[in-house]
Amino acid sequence: MSSTQQNFSAGQTQGQTQAKAEEWMQSAKDSAAAAADKAHDAANTTGQTAEQNKQEAAGFLQQTGEQVKNMAQGAVDSVKNTLGMDKK
Repeated sequence: MSSTQQNFSAGQTQGQTQAKAEEWMQSAKDSAAAAADKAHDAANTTGQTAEQNKQEAAGFLQQTGEQVKNMAQGAVDSVKNTLGMDKK
């Protein structure tokens, strides 16, 4: 093989290697971007779920508070009635 042909082959091999390396780098960048997008989406979903759970818990606590208040008022009315202190 002549020196010119060897240089040509070496240059061709180097060019192919560089092209393959660039493909791999682009693939890695694409994979990293996709992973970042998925992480962002997961974080948003988690935040939305947490807010929804917070609102549901607040509603439950308000409802429970109303029930306790009504039970206490019923107990007070019962004691007043028993002692003859009701306003009737």
